[in-house]
Amino acid sequence: MKLVVTIFGKDQVGIIAKVSTILADNNVNIVSVNQNIVDGFFNMVMMAEAMDNKVQLPEVQKLMKAKGEELNLDIKIQNAEIFTAMHRV
Repeated sequence: MKLVVTIFGKDQVGIIAKVSTILADNNVNIVSVNQNIVDGFFNMVMMAEAMDNKVQLPEVQKLMKAKGEELNLDIKIQNAEIFTAMHRV
């Protein structure tokens, strides 16, 4: 399953490390990363892929939401097909 991870908020040390740790712990591989920092605000989109059918997306979403609340960031992870359908022009 292909996934999209989006992160937005005030820049701080360790954002990528903390998010990628959650992904690795849940057997999700990062395929590509696009990130920038503008005026102190961090914005990133990661493309990722679940490495097996055991990945429970709702559980990973819950972990990402909790990490986002802890870091005061907006962190979302979605199935890439749903993300694409929602952002079609």
